[in-house]
Amino acid sequence: MGETFIRLIIGGLLVTVFAVLGDILKPKSFAGLFGAAPSVALATLILTIHSEGRVFAGVEARSMIFGAVAFFVYACTVCHVTMLYKLPASMVASASILLWLALAFGLEIGIGR
Repeated sequence: MGETFIRLIIGGLLVTVFAVLGDILKPKSFAGLFGAAPSVALATLILTIHSEGRVFAGVEARSMIFGAVAFFVYACTVCHVTMLYKLPASMVASASILLWLALAFGLEIGIGR
């Protein structure tokens, strides 16, 4: 119960900070991006440091970075293919999800070990 409450408080505070950051930056479509993912990641890392220690949290943080890099490549690929071939974004995004997974796992196996 205590960890859930702490997660709620930390997550809420971080969501607020990132929502304000997203509101300040342009374009406004970034507000949702800044509101969710970073705050959840930071809240999770804070709780992981508290419960499992810094070394374990470092491994988790590295995995988050690999996932973010893979997502960036995925997003750029989806945008490029969608614009180049005039295909529906939902189709390209669905077909390209394997790229994200392969790259994230490849980074973890190749660099992470």
